[in-house]
Amino acid sequence: MVDRLLSADDKQAETELLVRADNIFVANGMLKAYAIIENMAQTCAAQLGYADVYVNGHDDVRIGYIGSVKRMQIDASPRVGETLRTRMEVVEDFGDMKLVTTESFVNNHRIAVAELTIALSGERREA
Repeated sequence: MVDRLLSADDKQAETELLVRADNIFVANGMLKAYAIIENMAQTCAAQLGYADVYVNGHDDVRIGYIGSVKRMQIDASPRVGETLRTRMEVVEDFGDMKLVTTESFVNNHRIAVAELTIALSGERREA
């Protein structure tokens, strides 16, 4: 659910996803709302993986899960052929729990926002 990692560091990331007709989350030419949440979560995973490998120097990455979704607002859904750009920022870091804010855009117009809590397991996978 992420095509490109545009930027990342130890606190933030930005990704792109081109909405394609063959995406399993596309119906009637539009990306479903729950796919936007998944894209937000995958953007968080990209940031966590980047931080594990490139900031902290690990050979493997932590596995995370969505703990909660709060303050979710979706105003529009991207259409096939449009690019979804998603930004995330870690606002609180509790070690194995991270509170992040996310925003998603199409053509520089914000279409969705949410707060996610990401729970990190003790499990790690090779990068």
